[in-house]
Amino acid sequence: MNKKLLAAIRNNPKDVRFEDAGNVAEWLGFVHKGGKGSHRAFSRSGERIGLNFQDRSGRIPAYQARQLIAMMDKYEKEQGS
Repeated sequence: MNKKLLAAIRNNPKDVRFEDAGNVAEWLGFVHKGGKGSHRAFSRSGERIGLNFQDRSGRIPAYQARQLIAMMDKYEKEQGS
């Protein structure tokens, strides 16, 4: 995974692209479970917290980016970044 992208997400959670959020979630081991319209849901085996992203003009809301960052903090090391 691109270290610059991971750093950009951490440094500016108000400006995370919808597509990037999904790619990072999948890199962390989450699986796309569906979603309708502008929503995408991801889950990971053994993780009780799922990730949900809304596409708002190509970006996700900051609170969803913070949830993604929490999962990055939890799982990034095991992905060998």
